[in-house]
Amino acid sequence: MVNKADKNQARLKRHKRVRGKIQGTPNRPRMNVFRSRSNIYAQIIDDVKGTTLVSASSTEKDFKDYGGNKEAAKKVGQIIAKRALKKKIKDVVFDRGGYIFHGRVKELAEGAREGGLNF
Repeated sequence: MVNKADKNQARLKRHKRVRGKIQGTPNRPRMNVFRSRSNIYAQIIDDVKGTTLVSASSTEKDFKDYGGNKEAAKKVGQIIAKRALKKKIKDVVFDRGGYIFHGRVKELAEGAREGGLNF
């Protein structure tokens, strides 16, 4: 019998390793990314207080397009950057969540950079 490796378990292992090295502070919070098959989510988190400062996702009511492609990821990145700048957050630490920096995760990061976030 062939045992197939669990991709999500491997991702969580990578995410745990990355989280050991980066931390969000009040001056430079952490921007976390989660992607599912049909949507993408982003949060800006202050790890010292343990609070979410800003969030955006493709499941929001005013988001009309399909959330599982690169264009949607770029829009979510621009939305979170706009909301972060309203709360005077300009510098963040990017946490890719154990995902490869490619495709939708990369587009979300590029959209956030275009929106004015520095990382």
